[in-house]
Amino acid sequence: MTDSASPSNQAPRRVIPIAPDETGGGLYEAHKKVYPRAISGVFANWRWVMVFVTQLVFYGLPWLEWGQRQAVLFDLGSRRFYILGLVLYPQDLIYLTGLLVICALSLFLFTAVAGRLWCGYACPQTVYSEIFMWIEQKIEGNRAARMRLDSGTLSLEKLVKKWFKHVVWLAIALWTGFTFVGYFTPIRDLGLAFLQTHMGSWEVFWVLFYGFATYGNAGFMREQVCKYMCPYARFQSAMFDRDTLIVSYDTERGEPRGVRAKGTDARAQGRGDCIDCSLCVQVCPTGIDIRQGLQYECIGCGLCVDACNTVMDKLAAPRGLIRYATQNGMAGHWSPQQVLRRVLRPRVLIYSAVLLALSVGLLVSLVIRTPLKVDVVRDRGTLARIVDGGRIENVYRLQIMNATEETQHYRIAARGLDGLQALPEEAIEVGAAQSRWVAVRLQLPYGGAEPGSHPVYFDVRSAEGGAQVSEKAAFLVPR
Repeated sequence: MTDSASPSNQAPRRVIPIAPDETGGGLYEAHKKVYPRAISGVFANWRWVMVFVTQLVFYGLPWLEWGQRQAVLFDLGSRRFYILGLVLYPQDLIYLTGLLVICALSLFLFTAVAGRLWCGYACPQTVYSEIFMWIEQKIEGNRAARMRLDSGTLSLEKLVKKWFKHVVWLAIALWTGFTFVGYFTPIRDLGLAFLQTHMGSWEVFWVLFYGFATYGNAGFMREQVCKYMCPYARFQSAMFDRDTLIVSYDTERGEPRGVRAKGTDARAQGRGDCIDCSLCVQVCPTGIDIRQGLQYECIGCGLCVDACNTVMDKLAAPRGLIRYATQNGMAGHWSPQQVLRRVLRPRVLIYSAVLLALSVGLLVSLVIRTPLKVDVVRDRGTLARIVDGGRIENVYRLQIMNATEETQHYRIAARGLDGLQALPEEAIEVGAAQSRWVAVRLQLPYGGAEPGSHPVYFDVRSAEGGAQVSEKAAFLVPR
C-alpha cells in the first residue's frame, strides 16, 4: 500500500512570484524623509505653548526646593519618594496605582472627546521632535533649503551646518538625560559629581541612555515612532466613534480640486474650494494627506487646519475646509453648537464621572493619610519563653517609618490580653523621613492566657502630632 504522504503522491506546490515595486526594490518601500514646513496659526501657537509649559515643568521641577530638600525626588536608594510635602514609601504603592488609573482614564476621555490631543500637543515624542525641528530650521533654513541641502553634494557649508545641528541636538539630549536622572538622584549633588567627574556608573548609564534615546527619537525617527512604534496609534480606533472631534477635510465642499484665481467663484467653474496646493501635506509632521480621510498616522495636531485657513484667507473664501469636526457633524451639516452638544454623550459623561470620583478619592486619601507606617515581624529565633518573674515573653521587631519632615518620638503600647506589657516603655526617636527597626518585648503574667496563639495589637502613637497606627500580631503561649 502506497503512503499517501509520500512525495510521489503530493501535488506539486504552485509558487507565486512576488513582483518588485516600480522602483525595482523589494517588498518594503524605503523610508522617505519628511520635511515639515513651518506654519503659524492658532493650533501651531497652542503647540508651542505646550512645548514651553511641559519643558518648564520637566527641566525646572528638579531644581525647586521644599524645606531643606529637593521638592520632587524619587530616592530609590532609600526607597522614599518626595513630592512637595508628601513623603511616600513603597507601602504607598496604592497611590501610584491610583495615579496611573487616573492617567489612563484621562487618556480615554480626551480621546473620546477630541481624538489624539495627547499625541498632537503634549506627548514627549511630539514635543522634542518640535524642538529639534525648530533647531534644524534655524540652522539649515526653511523646508526648500533643507531639501536642497540634503540632496546636494558634500560641501563645506553642508558639513558645517550638519555638524553644528548635531552638536546642538546632542547638547539638548544630554541635558534632558541629566534632568531625567535628577529626579532620582538629588540634581545638585548630581551636577557637582558631574563637574568633578565622580558620577556613579548607573547615573552615567541612564544619562547617556535617555539622552541618546531623545537624540535618536526626536532627531531621526520622529514620525516613525508615532506610526510604527507607538501602540496608541493602533488601538485608538477602539476609543473613537462618529461623534469624536477629529481633524477632517470637507470633501463635499473641497471637491473637485483645481487651481483658481483669487476672488473667483469656484462653483461657477465647476470646482471645489480646494486648490490642490498641498500645503496641508507639507506642514504635516507625519507626512500624510488629510484629504484622504481619517488615518491612524494622524496625531491631531491641527497644523493642516492652520495651513488651509491661511490659503482660504488669501482666496477670500470661508475658513474651515479642514477643521476639527465629527463624522456625524460632517454628514449632517451640523452647526458647531450641535457638534459640541453631541460631544457630551453618555460615554463621555461616564468617563468624566468615574475620573472625577477617582481623583477626589485619591486627594481625600492623601489628605487624611496617616504620616506613620508600622510593620511587625516576629523574632523567629525566639518564639516564646519564660523570663524572670515567671512572665511569658514574645519578642518582635517593629519597623517604624516616620513620613513627616520633622523628628518624631513614638510610644509603643500593646493590648488584647489582660496584663500585657510592652517593653521598652520609653519613647522611640525616629528622624525626619526616616525609618527605624525596634526590638519590642511583650510580657504576660504566667497563666494569663490559655496555651496557643492569641491576637494582640501594637499601638504606636506620636508624642508630637498625635498620629497613631495599630497593627495586629500573634502572641504565643507555650503549653
